[in-house]
Amino acid sequence: MAILAVSFGAANISSGDVLCVLWNVIGGDTEVSDIKQRIILELRFPRLILAFLTGAGLSLAGAVLQTVTRNPLADPYLFGIASGASFGAVLVIASITGAGISGFAISQMSITTGAFIGAAFSVFIVLSLAGRGIQIERMLLAGVAVSFMFSAGTSLVLYASDPEAAASLLFWTLGSFTRANWDTLLVPSLVITSCLILFLGYARSLKAVLAGDETAKTLGVNVTRLRMAMLLLGSLITATLVANTGGIGFVGLMIPHIVRRLMPSQQQYFFLGCTFFGGVFMVWVDVLARSLVANNELPIGVITAAIGSVFFLLVLRKRSWIDS
Repeated sequence: MAILAVSFGAANISSGDVLCVLWNVIGGDTEVSDIKQRIILELRFPRLILAFLTGAGLSLAGAVLQTVTRNPLADPYLFGIASGASFGAVLVIASITGAGISGFAISQMSITTGAFIGAAFSVFIVLSLAGRGIQIERMLLAGVAVSFMFSAGTSLVLYASDPEAAASLLFWTLGSFTRANWDTLLVPSLVITSCLILFLGYARSLKAVLAGDETAKTLGVNVTRLRMAMLLLGSLITATLVANTGGIGFVGLMIPHIVRRLMPSQQQYFFLGCTFFGGVFMVWVDVLARSLVANNELPIGVITAAIGSVFFLLVLRKRSWIDS
């Protein structure tokens, strides 16, 4: 799948060329032009890995949000976490670069920090508005309101920025893997791997929370502390990815539902399934973004929003049948 995905793009590169380049990397000797080797190794493979990490991370964040809130509509995008992270990241970029975004690579850690602060602040607002206990409808409405609020703040920052920088930042806020390179893959890899290990370690406690707060408390689970820790970890994943790829929505909503359908009796592998299927899904969304329009690239967030909005309506319709 990875070899096939790397072969798609504006430049005409076959799967055979990809295999030859990989063979050369491990010590083989095949004739492939230098330009093709550079495109494959320096552009497309880092982009492939970043796309996989993005899909895996957003799916994990969505799965954890749906678990700790017992809300099947929970998602970093709908809860305002992604919007808060985008606002924090854009605010940092606009502050440290002034007339452009030339300091993007140098200030990557600052951007991630700003995104995390924005995401954590959005979680705090949503929990404050949700009231005592977990009120699903109220929390969802609070998340939508917070999402609009931070989106308005992001638009204001873009409006006040330099026109050239604003154009680049606007494309970045819609989601893109164009800045993927080997140097920027380390932090997302460490964050997502560490969070996955923690989620797997707390899998039994999270499963107890699904049965209800009272049931979880009788089993010795500190529900409040666990919920806050998981929400902050989900915010950390979202902020790290937003700082590298921009705003990409609805992935955390769709993939957990799909995994539950595909693996209904394999709950112990739920987080691993979300990681794998989310990564594969995002890789092929990136292929669509590079292939749908000739000699042009669509923003990733536009494609995921188009697919996710339909999926969101289907989930809402199913819930209305169940409630009735």
